[in-house]
Amino acid sequence: MTDRALAVVRAGALTTAQDLGRPGHAHLGVPRSGALDAPAAVLVNRLVGNPPEAAVLETTLNGCALRPRSAVTVAVGGAPCPVTVDGRPAAWGAPVRVPAGALLDVGAAVSGVRSYVAVSGGIAVEPVLGSRSTDLLSGLGPPPLTDGAVLPLGRPVGPHARVDVAPQPAPPAELVLHVTLGPRDDWFTPAAVRAFTSRTYRVSAASNRIGLRTEGPALERVLPGELPSEGVVLGAVQVPPDGRPVVFLADHPTTGGYPVIAVVGASDLPAAAQAVPGTPVRFAAVRRR
Repeated sequence: MTDRALAVVRAGALTTAQDLGRPGHAHLGVPRSGALDAPAAVLVNRLVGNPPEAAVLETTLNGCALRPRSAVTVAVGGAPCPVTVDGRPAAWGAPVRVPAGALLDVGAAVSGVRSYVAVSGGIAVEPVLGSRSTDLLSGLGPPPLTDGAVLPLGRPVGPHARVDVAPQPAPPAELVLHVTLGPRDDWFTPAAVRAFTSRTYRVSAASNRIGLRTEGPALERVLPGELPSEGVVLGAVQVPPDGRPVVFLADHPTTGGYPVIAVVGASDLPAAAQAVPGTPVRFAAVRRR
């Protein structure tokens, strides 16, 4: 039994292994997946001396608790949350040494949705199609964490960072998503397109790793009937029959049969990963290229 491992004491509401995903397989029907807040995942890896592509743990809302079998360096980032080691407060957003057998508790998010836990050496679960990411839609990758699970760890490859606290963006009080209209904006009335780019929506509690669902004005279509299934990309804003836009996130399907009114720029998507239910959402149109 290797001592390079983590025992899961408390799995939390939804904790998964994530890295930078498995791009390049959409033609096979495989989504990219990967950390929803990729900059946060890259930062915590850097803090513990891992390469940016190392797998981390992505928690949802109420964190997790872990017990390493050997001494490790960890860093927690993304959504701000309390961190303790054997009940004693530890730093968030900075490297923390956790002795063998000690209990690392990553608490509930104070703001935001998803916290990221990097461990020196990285989470070394078996890769699938070149990635250790859990894909909730396709079922590829390791299953979500469960109490009592044991996760293998890789060997550290570099020293941890020498910082007190690494600055990270705060979760959004208002989510502004810059969009390029199309390819199916002509399926909607001009009034609906204006409403989409001028009215305020709110993040729905039904949001998940597949898509950020919204509540707000329903968008009226010009063209009735079904759209033949076609390819969709990360950030695509699909409009289902209820007329409320859905922003596709990392675990989105590779094809869809509802019209895509616009596509969100990739740089805005990390903030979408941290937007709690009820957060105001505005879609700001940018010029077509």
